[in-house]
Amino acid sequence: MDLIATLEAEQIASLGKDIPDFKAGDTIRVGYKVTEGTRSRVQNYEGVCISRKNGDGVAGSFTVRKISFGEGVERIFPLYSTNIESITVVRRGRVRRAKLYYLRERRGKSARIAEVTNYKPKSGAEA
Repeated sequence: MDLIATLEAEQIASLGKDIPDFKAGDTIRVGYKVTEGTRSRVQNYEGVCISRKNGDGVAGSFTVRKISFGEGVERIFPLYSTNIESITVVRRGRVRRAKLYYLRERRGKSARIAEVTNYKPKSGAEA
């Protein structure tokens, strides 16, 4: 392992975050800490993960898309953000692409993603 990968692995270990195994096409629920004035609460943001960037590293991020009141809303989350309380995989999607940007133009039935029923977690990761 080279020096940069070693330092990045140490940083991830020091953060102590439990990131589940998910990819583009999965429906995920992100518990995001919202601060309003002096009060802080956790707000769930549930939608389809349409992309992952920079892998599992410290600089990694993912984009979640949901339909809210008939309008498409996308949000980009840093993977190791301190404001993320939890990430839960709701459904596993069967897709053939890494980036699902085509969902932006689709509505209704054409925007559906088939569910994976025979999912096997990667070795070393439990989901």
